[in-house]
Amino acid sequence: MTAKPSPSRVADTIRFYDLLARIEDRAGGRRTLGVCDGRMDWPRRGVYFFFEEGEQRSLSGGGSRVVRVGTHALTDRSRTTLWARLSQHRGSAKSGGGNHRGSIFRLLVGRALVERGDCPAPQSWDIASDPGAAARKLGMTRVAVKDAEADLERRVSAHIGRMPFLWLNIPDNPSPHSDRGVIERNAIALLSHARSVGADAPSGRWLGACSDRPRVRASGLWNNNHVEEDYDVAFLDGMEALVDAWA
Repeated sequence: MTAKPSPSRVADTIRFYDLLARIEDRAGGRRTLGVCDGRMDWPRRGVYFFFEEGEQRSLSGGGSRVVRVGTHALTDRSRTTLWARLSQHRGSAKSGGGNHRGSIFRLLVGRALVERGDCPAPQSWDIASDPGAAARKLGMTRVAVKDAEADLERRVSAHIGRMPFLWLNIPDNPSPHSDRGVIERNAIALLSHARSVGADAPSGRWLGACSDRPRVRASGLWNNNHVEEDYDVAFLDGMEALVDAWA
């Protein structure tokens, strides 16, 4: 017999998506990352929610399901803005490339594309913290590392660039205890299938099913952290208050 989510979890997920619908109305619609730039009207800080083609809600209602939740500036000294983080995920608008070492989202999508058979894995993928360090470790030149990774980086940019997303303006200070951090980790835990069954399962064709990360495959999300945690339903009250405060 197939396990089912608890009625309360389904109800909480429905409330979460009702809040996203209100966020979408406040934001004037979803944006697609591939056509975004820093000249657009971005709040300084916030939490973002990505959707993906072919991934639909089921028990929580109609429409597309969230496949990644994220934020930024969760350390006291961080000065990263919302757009700066989104642009790391997007990659270079000019070249179509990117830096998977600066974005776990890019790293996860890239590895899944490889595992699905879209292209060979560069020897240097996910090696070291920058191309120069990877080159030294592998006995290659930095240029050779960049060239070897270029095709996969472009494929990652194309895939993520097609993904619509929403964002919630949360103007708090950088901190691991920020409202942004609370909403990020609890939203991930609510939507994840890793610890217990969530309301909306990934489709059989979801790219993340090809991930080499067990927690991505199990959770149905492009997230590796918080997917095995329990959620505190009170985060929805905090999220609603922030939506209400959005002018």
